[in-house]
Amino acid sequence: MFPKNTWYVACASDELDSKPLGRRICNESMVFYRDGEGKVAALEDFCPHRGAPLSLGYVEDGLLVCGYHGLKMNCEGKADSMPGQNVKNFSCIRQFPAHERYGFIWVWPGAAGKADIATIPHLEWAESPDWAYGGGLYHIQCDYRLMVDNLMDLTHETYVHASSIGQKEIDEAPVDTRVEGESVVTSRFMENIMAPPFWQMALEANDLASDVPVDRWQICRFTPPSHVMIEVGVAHAGHGGYDADHKHKASSVVVDFITPETDTSIWYFWGMARDFKPGDAELTASIREGQGKIFAEDQEMLERQQQNLLAWPERRLMKLNIDAGGQQSRRIINKLIKAENIE
Repeated sequence: MFPKNTWYVACASDELDSKPLGRRICNESMVFYRDGEGKVAALEDFCPHRGAPLSLGYVEDGLLVCGYHGLKMNCEGKADSMPGQNVKNFSCIRQFPAHERYGFIWVWPGAAGKADIATIPHLEWAESPDWAYGGGLYHIQCDYRLMVDNLMDLTHETYVHASSIGQKEIDEAPVDTRVEGESVVTSRFMENIMAPPFWQMALEANDLASDVPVDRWQICRFTPPSHVMIEVGVAHAGHGGYDADHKHKASSVVVDFITPETDTSIWYFWGMARDFKPGDAELTASIREGQGKIFAEDQEMLERQQQNLLAWPERRLMKLNIDAGGQQSRRIINKLIKAENIE
């Protein structure tokens, strides 16, 4: 159903404070917490004493304490101690490789011996002071591949997001799809059009006129297991479009980390990184609020789509040229799953 020998975003760093956090990922119940030095640990969310969720406990002296009878577990998943009891021979519970980077906690739900932090995707915008980022999290009841489809074909913006980023020119612009190794890229370029409301706001925020024709672009890049980064923006027409100087455009990267919870539910980490006015916290908050409303519009559509697909599993779905990005992404996902099953 989904690749497991890979890194997924489990939570944002600021979700994990002094308390443990329970989260189901790829059908695995996990508990995340920080040890005495602030390092992230991830264990099976199962107390070996009576099976209680360890996420209902607390952290003490770097150990995870079960909230049911006080059994203390260390970061390796081994029982450490328990009041009045000898627990040294308790069976270990599973430990999941976890690593904190770029403001996120990453987890590897597959074979621990295959985990390599060097394969966590590089996020240039997360390391540079020239960029600002704001984002959030949605819990959505749909197959993670439906969200990949949604993001790799932005034709739906015209209809689902008509009041914010949608416009008829998206439908009219040809879409190009290409495969680059294990990545899939779909792109659209629209010339000499008027900017929709969201991009009018972005232009004004960058001290640019919003009532003049612009060139607009959407470049969606899928990378395994289920990450989609989308380069978006507008530039005053006649100045080079995507390649225009920063003084003529407002551009951003839409950040989408799609983490399967179960076969039909996901943790959707969304956000936007921008390279104009990075020090403007008020602008970051404003864009985050606007983008959050846009993504909320997708939620109902995806959840109702999932309900339909479960109700009519025998139905064959049409495939159009606009679906190529999602279809190619699914081929890569299936290839990875097949390879894992062979190993």
